Amino acid sequence: MDNRAAAFQTACMRRFVILLVCTLGAPLAAAAAEPPTVEVWKSPTCGCCTVWVRHLEAAGFQVQVTNLVDVAPVKQRFAVPPELASCHTARVAGYVVEGHVPAADIVRLLREQPRIRGLVVPGMPVGSPGMEGAGARPYEVLAVDDAGATTVFATHEP
Repeated sequence: MDNRAAAFQTACMRRFVILLVCTLGAPLAAAAAEPPTVEVWKSPTCGCCTVWVRHLEAAGFQVQVTNLVDVAPVKQRFAVPPELASCHTARVAGYVVEGHVPAADIVRLLREQPRIRGLVVPGMPVGSPGMEGAGARPYEVLAVDDAGATTVFATHEP
């Protein structure tokens, strides 16, 4: 084989390897970048919870829903303080997410990975995801540590 043929063969092999890496590497990188599944426990009749689930799905999350008549045992299992409870409870990547927490705050939680139990939006504030409508008011997303103490994680304006 002369030098030109060898150079051509080498160039073809390089192109093949680049094509192979691009073809196989892109889906692997995309799969690694996908957010983890959000597990949600909610009442089967709660419309605002269903809208919140759709909000998460629209943000790119995979969501696994379990409908329960009584969500209280789930809240107890994940140590959600009663004064911070809302209508639904979720888990994502080991964190508790209680109530109408915006998807953007969950993305931030997963990116920063603070040493907390999770995020909560106590009650059902009008204007939060799933609770959109007239009369929206500012609300806070709270970070809850393992002792149950809270700090403001995010503030949202209508």
